[in-house]
Amino acid sequence: MTAQAKRWSHGELTQDMKAAMALFREQRLGEPLALWKATFRTRRNMTRQVFNELDLRNPRRVHSRQVVALYEKQLDEVLRYLTAPPVSHDDLKVLSDSTLSVKSLRANPYQARSVLRTLLQTLDPFRFPWVEARRRPSPAEWKAAIMATAALMTAQRVATTRRNTSKDDQESAVKEYLRTVLELSEEAPRDIHTLRDAPATGSFCGESKVAGRKADIVVSLFDGRLLLIECKVSNSALNSVKRLNNDAGSKAAKWVEQLGASQVVPAAMLSGVFKVRNLMQAQDQHLALFWAHRLEDLGTFINAAR
Repeated sequence: MTAQAKRWSHGELTQDMKAAMALFREQRLGEPLALWKATFRTRRNMTRQVFNELDLRNPRRVHSRQVVALYEKQLDEVLRYLTAPPVSHDDLKVLSDSTLSVKSLRANPYQARSVLRTLLQTLDPFRFPWVEARRRPSPAEWKAAIMATAALMTAQRVATTRRNTSKDDQESAVKEYLRTVLELSEEAPRDIHTLRDAPATGSFCGESKVAGRKADIVVSLFDGRLLLIECKVSNSALNSVKRLNNDAGSKAAKWVEQLGASQVVPAAMLSGVFKVRNLMQAQDQHLALFWAHRLEDLGTFINAAR
């Protein structure tokens, strides 16, 4: 009989979710301020440079050539944080009808003027009250605008760094467990269209495209099936819906549809904060659930498939 991943009860998931949340709280509270301080100093310096070169003390004197120069110096991130709310690179492309490439901005004055016009139309009125009043800012207003803009950029950058670092750490821990504890061989990542493309039996590989969708870790089980692991780190219950149910769940449905329910075992490796209701729904979406704080459950399942 084919080994089946355990389906956890509501009570078991509640207990594990509390354990994962406690670890998340411990790690976050113990996180040094070094990352925030270093990131803030860098963003503050960038913001000062942009404010001065763009001459935001008198926005009516700003010229599109200055925008092009800032893109050439790779300071465009600051420009996107002048607006209310800050705008993404992709959104600014659409709003300004521009590719936002340095080459295009330099060659096409219309695009540069459009970017400038979009930025000036959406300037944050609370950070830049002097613009609407058509006056020069006071020293206090100028300093406050720089600090607020730098803080906005820092918050976003640190959150992204935390998310990427946590996910990378989780993936590394899973791979190390597969190599050293389960003694599986690691192979190079690859595109997997059929089971023939998968790593050899008893081996695994890192991020690979399986049936058109990326899996973080692919394990070739000893019974011929593929264990497709998505590493999911969530910092809030609300965020967990997107990362687990919408992302991993949709991939699981695609893999089952393309390769067959008897051939693949979609799974999620979990760390952080999740809603138990969403965890139960994930199991209904063909997802096997494992916790990063108890990797031995993963080992039990893989050994059962020998």
